[in-house]
Amino acid sequence: MDERSKVLLKILIEHYIADGQPVGSRTLSKYSGLDLSAATIRNVMSDLEEMGFVSSPHTSAGRIPTPKGYRLFVDTMLTVKPLEEILTHEVQDAIQIDAPQRVVTAAAQVLSNLSSFAGVVLTPRRSELFRQVEFLRLSEKRILLILVTPDGDVQNRIILTQKDYSPSELTEAANYLNAHYAGLSFYDVQGRLRQELEGLRTDIASLMEAALQAGTDANEAEADVVISGERRLLNVNDLSSDMDKLKRLFHLFEEKTGLLQLLDVSSKADGVQIFIGGESQLVPMEDMAIITAPYNVDGKVVGTLGVIGPTRMAYERVIPIVDITAKLLSSALSTK
Repeated sequence: MDERSKVLLKILIEHYIADGQPVGSRTLSKYSGLDLSAATIRNVMSDLEEMGFVSSPHTSAGRIPTPKGYRLFVDTMLTVKPLEEILTHEVQDAIQIDAPQRVVTAAAQVLSNLSSFAGVVLTPRRSELFRQVEFLRLSEKRILLILVTPDGDVQNRIILTQKDYSPSELTEAANYLNAHYAGLSFYDVQGRLRQELEGLRTDIASLMEAALQAGTDANEAEADVVISGERRLLNVNDLSSDMDKLKRLFHLFEEKTGLLQLLDVSSKADGVQIFIGGESQLVPMEDMAIITAPYNVDGKVVGTLGVIGPTRMAYERVIPIVDITAKLLSSALSTK
């Protein structure tokens, strides 16, 4: 794409974000600063449409951006300015709360309030590390797994086994895990244990594998999403213009499964990420975009937060809101 096409595409997207109307050649000519005829601009638009960056609604001769156009825009054309100092203080004041769970809720609320869309926060998961495990026989083939985390938190899991274990076998399995793997995560232990199974009795190894799987599954299931301001999206015509879109929108918030997956993916990336519907299978609607950033406690990433809105959002404004909220939430949680 030549520089002339980039300029015209940038102007088209900026104007479409501002007023939501298809952008015609007259508007592009007026604001581009380029000495181009209307015919030349139409030719450029035709080329951009052929490349998949814009499309033509049936009701208008103007063009609108496609997901591919938005992606090029946010990746190469966007100029993001730092968040105004007064808004930074607003975020900081909002999340200065004693209880960590209330801090997370406040972060979701401030994301929604400042963006005018929906704010979401993937809550910190409970510790995946264990300091000690114990097994307690409840009945035949039902065992209580007792986990003690490095922080002293005690968690219980029920394990259904293929055989009935004796008290001595349960003690042997617990002693082995505590002696060799205390201080590690269940995920790390699973990897190491598989390599060492040949040296263990098969039935005890099966019990330990079941225990590790129970611990890993429980940590994954305990992650939750705090959502604030989802009703604001009902006022966004792009997302609620027909009954099918409304159903998909409410399904997104009711199920939360897709949000969990998307936010979990985001936690493995550095800094702000932008997911645009139509190009990402993680975003269920073509007219929707989600801007995310991971947050940490004492330097370790523990969750993700973000803003859900239309693809036609002011990215240059929402990106710094998400970025600074993630940093201030990290700071607030790390000092508690």
